[in-house]
Amino acid sequence: MKIINLIILATCLVCGNAVFAQESNNGKQLWAKSVLNEKAPEITVEEWISKKPKLKGKFVLIDFWATWCGPCRKAIPELNEISKQFKKDVVVIGISDETADKVKAMSDPKIEYYSAIDTKGTMKKALEVQGIPHIIFMDPEGIVRWEGFPLLQGHELTAEVIKNLIEKYKK
Repeated sequence: MKIINLIILATCLVCGNAVFAQESNNGKQLWAKSVLNEKAPEITVEEWISKKPKLKGKFVLIDFWATWCGPCRKAIPELNEISKQFKKDVVVIGISDETADKVKAMSDPKIEYYSAIDTKGTMKKALEVQGIPHIIFMDPEGIVRWEGFPLLQGHELTAEVIKNLIEKYKK
């Protein structure tokens, strides 16, 4: 019986840490200025490669990425899945500071969410992004509820993390 109680306690601690990590960076390494629980900068792009998304009342995930970045490309299929799985609540946007031609020329992996370019890196500079991919996830009020490198071991941005954030911050 004591073993079962220990297993339950350990499970609660692990799950509790996963939820806590969503609201605090909890020691997570960032390659950008932390804006967690703060109002995000205004979404600024030069050109939409896709159609412009409707953001009112939606959670917004912004991925700063580049075509030459291996981890960025690795994250695209996962972002495609998040976009599909949570399409009712979440708008996923990829922003590259490369030219539109460069981004449009990349066909593998295929981006299936909203895409834009900002060669001036306006938002990227406002967030002081030093490493990519870098993601911010905002609630419908524009408050950043998750930030960081989406593939960072122990701090991965997963469908479960997104689901928990939606449940917590949906009004």
